[in-house]
Amino acid sequence: MLLRESDTSGWVLKALRECSNIVVRELSVLDEDALRWSPGEGEWCLKEIAAHLRDAEQLALRQMNAITEGRRGPLSALDIDLLPAERDYRSADLGDLLTEMRELRQEVTYLLWDLTDSDWQSSGEHPYRGPVSIETLARELAQHDLEHLAEVRRVKAAFAAP
Repeated sequence: MLLRESDTSGWVLKALRECSNIVVRELSVLDEDALRWSPGEGEWCLKEIAAHLRDAEQLALRQMNAITEGRRGPLSALDIDLLPAERDYRSADLGDLLTEMRELRQEVTYLLWDLTDSDWQSSGEHPYRGPVSIETLARELAQHDLEHLAEVRRVKAAFAAP
């Protein structure tokens, strides 16, 4: 599923809230073997996906706060796709990862709920992409969730397959 530019901010907020809740439900019922299993070389296990979603949430919140607070200078930029290889996310506690992800998502949604339509268009300077609006960041975060929810379901199905 893809978010369209015509989707309203309310729909984006709904997608952000619902998708993260579904990811939590999908992961919280699994045992450690399922959470640590990877479908192939270089592919993430479910714990690494959860940690990646938490990292994405943290980065998006940092960027949105910088824009709403009117901070000068470039927005934070980090290649969060590299972090699972650099950090031992397989050994992380899933409960902690999901709690952190949900707390960060709550901060993001509270921030977005308080914005006016014109605030959604406020932007900051991304060091590689140029001007980026809060709306763009929110839509990308919701789309990112959807992509990784599909990945979670794919990994779970592959683990369960005989």
